[in-house]
Amino acid sequence: MEVINALGRRKSAVARVYLNTGSGNITVNDRPLDEYFKEDTLRYIVNQPLALTNTLGQFDLKINVDGGGIKGQAEAIRLGIARALCKVDAEAYRPVLKSNGFMTRDAREVERKKPGQPGARRRFQFSKR
Repeated sequence: MEVINALGRRKSAVARVYLNTGSGNITVNDRPLDEYFKEDTLRYIVNQPLALTNTLGQFDLKINVDGGGIKGQAEAIRLGIARALCKVDAEAYRPVLKSNGFMTRDAREVERKKPGQPGARRRFQFSKR
């Protein structure tokens, strides 16, 4: 099987996922998964598509992720893995991944700061006198 690549995005994080048959090794930015993501919840987020499709030890993943925070990066990787699995076998994996919401890109972004205000929606304190 040739290497399959897919792209995942979340907020300002971009993850490029390269999927190949193997023994289940996951490397993120040339580091093992449990070294890159110290928290169990973030490792759980990354492994969700693989656990859901029962392919946890079947594929080797090489992931390059850039931008955003650690949670956004984990969710971008999750989307990239789900898209890569669909390229492997769409009929088997796509319905399961789609029903659990792993195939849709989370479109929520940070709203920009407007001029004359301290934040996106926040106004400076109003003074009547």
